[in-house]
Amino acid sequence: MISGFFLTIYMGPLVLMFLLSPKKTWEGFIGGFFSTVVFGFLFAYLLAQYTYFVCPVEYSESNSFAVSCEPSELFVLQEYTLPSPLRTLLRWKTVKLYPFQIHSIALSTFASLIGPFGGFFASGFKRAFKIKDFADTIPGHGGIMDRFDCQYLMATFVHVYITSFIRGPNPSKVLQQLMVLQPEQQLSIFNTLKSHLTERGMIPPVEAVQ
Repeated sequence: MISGFFLTIYMGPLVLMFLLSPKKTWEGFIGGFFSTVVFGFLFAYLLAQYTYFVCPVEYSESNSFAVSCEPSELFVLQEYTLPSPLRTLLRWKTVKLYPFQIHSIALSTFASLIGPFGGFFASGFKRAFKIKDFADTIPGHGGIMDRFDCQYLMATFVHVYITSFIRGPNPSKVLQQLMVLQPEQQLSIFNTLKSHLTERGMIPPVEAVQ
C-alpha cells in the first residue's frame, strides 16, 4: 500500500508532464532511463582512464595550462565482490571497477527519471504565458533555454550529491578559512588541535619537550 502511495505521487506529475508535452512518449522515457544508466556506466569507465578528465586544470609558472595529478581513489581501479545472484549468473566472483562508476549509476538515474521534470516545469511556465518556446535561436528547436531547461535541476542535484557523498575534506580550503578568523579564534583552534594530537600520541606532551 505504501509503494502504491509513492507510485501515485510520482506518476501523477509524470502523467501531467506528458499532457503538457504531448510529443514525449513512454517508450522514450523508459528507453532513455536504461540507455542513460548503461552508457553513463560505460563512459565513466572509459573517461576515468584519461588524466584530462580526472585532474583539475592548473595554470603553471611557464604561462601554460597543465593537467597532471595523482588521481583520487574515485578514479583508481578497485576490486569488488559481486553479489551471489550475479556471481551465479556471470560466473565471476570479483570485478574491477572505478568507484566513480558506482556514483555514475545514481547520477544517471536522477538525470533520466527526475531530470525531465525540469522540462516539465519549463513547459508549464511557457503554457502559462501561452508561448511555445523561450526564443527561436535554434531553428525548429526554440532557444538555448529550451535546450537546457533540465540542466538547472540536474546541476543542483550534482552539486548536492558531490558535496554529500563524494567530496572529502580539503586541507587547503580549511586552511584558507582558518586564516580569515580572528587571532583568538585561531589560537583556540590551535590549542584544541594540539590537545587532540597529544592524546593520540602524534606529538609529545609539553613536559617531554621541556
